[in-house]
Amino acid sequence: MLNQGNQSLDLMFQALSDPGRRNMIERLSRGPASVSELAQPLDMTLSAVVQHLAVLEASGLVKSEKVGRVRTCTIQPDRLQLAEQWINARRTSWEKRLDRLGDFLAESEEPKT
Repeated sequence: MLNQGNQSLDLMFQALSDPGRRNMIERLSRGPASVSELAQPLDMTLSAVVQHLAVLEASGLVKSEKVGRVRTCTIQPDRLQLAEQWINARRTSWEKRLDRLGDFLAESEEPKT
């Protein structure tokens, strides 16, 4: 189970590591879009956009459906929770460590009587 979670996280962070893919996620956060709509503001070929979408779909962040000649993509926001939980766990751990360090430093600064 841990390995499966790590693989999912790896795919998700890999997908989010590219600025073009992050742009696509940003656009899809406003609602579904066709592949050509996603490609329009990007400085890349339609073929490259399709390859980037394949990475996003493999990570589970995006789902697409083809109706006729149009492929429409939607974001899968629940998948972002996996990354959010991982990040929050790291943040919580560091906050606890920093709190303990702060307590230690405060105790060592107290005047000795």
